[in-house]
Amino acid sequence: KIAYLLDNGAKPSEVMALTFTNKAAKEMRSRIAALVGGKKAGQLWSGTFHSIFAKILRKYSSLLGFPSTFTIYDGSDAKNAIKLCIKELQLDEKIYKPNVVLSRISAAKNNLVTAEAYMNNHVAIQNDMKSGKGKICEVYRLYAKKCKTDSVMDFDDILLYMNILLRDFPEVTSELRSQISHILVDEYQDTNMAQYHIVKKIAQ
Repeated sequence: KIAYLLDNGAKPSEVMALTFTNKAAKEMRSRIAALVGGKKAGQLWSGTFHSIFAKILRKYSSLLGFPSTFTIYDGSDAKNAIKLCIKELQLDEKIYKPNVVLSRISAAKNNLVTAEAYMNNHVAIQNDMKSGKGKICEVYRLYAKKCKTDSVMDFDDILLYMNILLRDFPEVTSELRSQISHILVDEYQDTNMAQYHIVKKIAQ
């Protein structure tokens, strides 16, 4: 599809191709390069959701209060940071298991719920209280605060902040729309809410 678009007049720098995994992204770039050449393939916006959006966020990071050199936590880093937050809040780690807490925070971010919004979401807090973990909102708030202070984003933050960037800075959205004429998403049906909204916003 991408080779067809390029053969029919689309500029490589106007085509965004998104995948879910590094393996898929590498295979895609390799196959495109074999069809249209390495030079053209190298000009595409091609890669995983996270890698492409992280590049965009680094360009506009100052608008969000981050330096362009912000660090990206992997799953292990995020889990360790959550552990420290649980300890700092003097919560029982047997009840507030880091994996479970991180999963709950991840789900909130992928539904575009910030730490501040979570603190004000009575339904979410009631659900946490029913499961005996009514302080998850406080863990989320502390974790978000530490990440901002330390200039860190985790994988879910990349999607969350990308949505915030497009929502709060229409000039950035307009710039991206003017640069990109085609968006192709591998396994589009598997996009979560955060990914869907980003693609929709740029494509409008």
